[in-house]
Amino acid sequence: MHIGFLNPQGNFDPADSYWTEHPDFGGQLVYVKSVAMAMGEMGHSVDILTRQIQDPEWPEFSQRFDSYPGVPNVRIVRFPAGPDAFLRKELLWPHLVQDWVPNVIAFYANEGGRPDAFTTHYGDGGLCGVLIEEDVGIPFTFTGHSLGAQKMDKLNVRPDDLEEMDDHFHFGRRLVAERLSMNRSAVNVTSTRQERFEQYSHRAYRGAVDVEDDRRFVVIPPGVNLDIFGADARAENETVTRERVRDRLERDLDEGRRGLPAVVASSRLDPKKNHVGLVRAFARSEEVQERANLVLITGALDDPLREDGSAGGTEQEVLAEIREVVEKRDLEGKISAFGLQGQPALAAAYRFLAERGSIFALTAHYEPFGLAPLEAVAAGLPVVVTQNGGPSESLREGDTEYGVLVDPADPDDIAKGLERLLSDEEAWEEFARRGRQRVLDRYTWDRTAQSYLEVLREIVVAPEARRPEKLLPIHPYFRDPEPENDVTLDELSELYFRSGR
Repeated sequence: MHIGFLNPQGNFDPADSYWTEHPDFGGQLVYVKSVAMAMGEMGHSVDILTRQIQDPEWPEFSQRFDSYPGVPNVRIVRFPAGPDAFLRKELLWPHLVQDWVPNVIAFYANEGGRPDAFTTHYGDGGLCGVLIEEDVGIPFTFTGHSLGAQKMDKLNVRPDDLEEMDDHFHFGRRLVAERLSMNRSAVNVTSTRQERFEQYSHRAYRGAVDVEDDRRFVVIPPGVNLDIFGADARAENETVTRERVRDRLERDLDEGRRGLPAVVASSRLDPKKNHVGLVRAFARSEEVQERANLVLITGALDDPLREDGSAGGTEQEVLAEIREVVEKRDLEGKISAFGLQGQPALAAAYRFLAERGSIFALTAHYEPFGLAPLEAVAAGLPVVVTQNGGPSESLREGDTEYGVLVDPADPDDIAKGLERLLSDEEAWEEFARRGRQRVLDRYTWDRTAQSYLEVLREIVVAPEARRPEKLLPIHPYFRDPEPENDVTLDELSELYFRSGR
């Protein structure tokens, strides 16, 4: 098959530039690259379609074509859209309609061939799938990754700040584009059943898709890159990373504690990741403090317990809370925080810390899927993870536990989860073994790619089989993106606030 991945925001290049360092270069890029590479290895022809940027500050994305060395059958194709400079994703909408979609269609017309089907990613990719299908008839799947209505909920958008929020995030355009995408796609791909029934049932999407209609949804979980995170894998910088971790532990920890296991957390410093809840749980449990240190891996921030460095405003707020708990509860010498950049380095750190009986913790208030804990268990770390969201499906099936699930709002429950693994060597061994096998059985990118291919073959043969009876009309803004056609505040308010909060 010839498959195209529509992902105009962020960007792709062989070095994975800016991943985790910029809000537009997040998990969906890892997802797209990993699924595309797995399909290419299986012999399918794959195009990752994204935006071309002619900007000296972003030189990695200037060429029309790119590829991943050693990966067969996969090419990155970049198309201009709007100005040459990089634009954050919220500003791309009019340029997708005016430039990007026409450029994609013209490209394939000039090549003399086109994809059998598209997979579309995020609301902007979905919108492009809608417009391309209407023009040339190529069917598409829609993978939302995260939906705008949930972001509005998290930001606690209110009627009195709706205009200010929309001016920055363009939520009106996003919600309308998402509604079109989930309505007109051949099938909607979610990572969990919970995502399908909780996110897509939001009142903002009422009338766009019926979450009870099994024809319209398929659950395809993402996978773990075992070449990077496998317990037996070895990164080129394995030794260097181990030395760096050892050095930072010596810098931050009391001398007598440096050989202890660690409770290790690695995620961006965002309030919803609830680092503070984990630090408070650590502070409350004398048993955990006796048995382990707390280690926070913080991206590009090398010494965040003492200095902000390049931390942004939200990160600084999180760090301030953490420092306050550390000072009040006298945790200095028991906690270390430092930066590691890139997945190979992170995986190497996990393997190093697993050798001393460490555990991984993710205590986010809500985690839509939770790939990070699966990466950690693949590397050898048993996990203590939030019960809210995807981990409740991936790390538990019936009465079988593959990780310890905890209530992120309850520091005592988090502490009990940590104690459960740190105080019982047999439990540590069993959860480490069971969790790793769970990943090998169900959560690899090969399995993700195979599941996509099954769906894509089906929609190529019968593209109408899964479509709804009623198609939503395309909003005037997405036909002619002039100010007078824009999604109005009244339209956004009607979508988001209808039937109350």
